[in-house]
Amino acid sequence: MSTVSRITIPKSVRDRLHLRAGDKVEFIVLDDGRVELVPLTAPVTRLKGMVPPPRRRVSLDDMEAAIKRRTGRK
Repeated sequence: MSTVSRITIPKSVRDRLHLRAGDKVEFIVLDDGRVELVPLTAPVTRLKGMVPPPRRRVSLDDMEAAIKRRTGRK
Protein backbone atom coordinates (compact mmCIF):
# COMPACT_ATOMS: atom_id res chain seq x y z
CA MET A 1 0.00 0.00 0.00
CA SER A 2 1.34 3.40 -0.94
CA THR A 3 0.92 6.46 1.24
CA VAL A 4 1.43 9.96 -0.08
CA SER A 5 3.14 12.35 2.31
CA ARG A 6 5.12 15.51 1.99
CA ILE A 7 8.66 15.59 3.30
CA THR A 8 11.52 18.04 3.33
CA ILE A 9 14.74 16.66 1.90
CA PRO A 10 17.95 18.64 2.47
CA LYS A 11 19.09 20.62 -0.57
CA SER A 12 22.40 18.74 -0.78
CA VAL A 13 20.50 15.44 -1.07
CA ARG A 14 18.00 16.86 -3.58
CA ASP A 15 20.86 18.15 -5.71
CA ARG A 16 22.71 14.83 -5.55
CA LEU A 17 19.59 12.86 -6.58
CA HIS A 18 18.49 15.53 -9.08
CA LEU A 19 15.14 15.83 -7.30
CA ARG A 20 12.72 18.64 -7.87
CA ALA A 21 9.52 19.69 -6.10
CA GLY A 22 6.79 17.14 -6.76
CA ASP A 23 9.13 14.26 -7.62
CA LYS A 24 8.17 10.95 -6.06
CA VAL A 25 10.55 8.89 -3.96
CA GLU A 26 10.41 5.53 -2.26
CA PHE A 27 11.85 4.73 1.15
CA ILE A 28 13.25 1.22 1.47
CA VAL A 29 14.01 -0.03 4.98
CA LEU A 30 17.08 -2.29 4.86
CA ASP A 31 17.64 -5.28 7.14
CA ASP A 32 20.26 -3.40 9.15
CA GLY A 33 17.77 -0.59 9.93
CA ARG A 34 19.14 1.92 7.44
CA VAL A 35 16.72 3.57 5.04
CA GLU A 36 17.41 3.99 1.34
CA LEU A 37 15.78 6.86 -0.59
CA VAL A 38 15.10 6.03 -4.23
CA PRO A 39 13.80 8.58 -6.78
CA LEU A 40 10.79 7.14 -8.65
CA THR A 41 9.98 9.73 -11.25
CA ALA A 42 11.87 12.11 -13.42
CA PRO A 43 11.00 13.79 -16.70
CA VAL A 44 12.51 12.11 -19.73
CA THR A 45 14.20 15.38 -20.65
CA ARG A 46 16.52 14.92 -17.65
CA LEU A 47 17.99 11.83 -19.34
CA LYS A 48 19.41 13.87 -22.21
CA GLY A 49 23.18 13.76 -22.18
CA MET A 50 23.47 10.92 -19.65
CA VAL A 51 24.60 8.43 -22.30
CA PRO A 52 27.43 9.45 -24.59
CA PRO A 53 26.63 9.57 -28.31
CA PRO A 54 27.56 6.44 -30.27
CA ARG A 55 30.96 6.35 -31.93
CA ARG A 56 29.27 5.43 -35.21
CA ARG A 57 25.71 5.07 -36.44
CA VAL A 58 24.30 1.56 -36.62
CA SER A 59 21.31 0.58 -38.75
CA LEU A 60 18.46 -1.61 -37.49
CA ASP A 61 19.63 -4.33 -39.86
CA ASP A 62 23.11 -4.20 -38.30
CA MET A 63 21.59 -4.43 -34.80
CA GLU A 64 19.41 -7.40 -35.74
CA ALA A 65 22.39 -9.16 -37.33
CA ALA A 66 24.49 -8.60 -34.19
CA ILE A 67 21.70 -9.99 -31.99
CA LYS A 68 21.38 -13.07 -34.20
CA ARG A 69 25.16 -13.64 -34.05
CA ARG A 70 25.16 -13.36 -30.23
CA THR A 71 22.13 -15.61 -29.70
CA GLY A 72 23.07 -18.15 -32.37
CA ARG A 73 19.76 -17.66 -34.17
CA LYS A 74 19.42 -17.58 -37.93
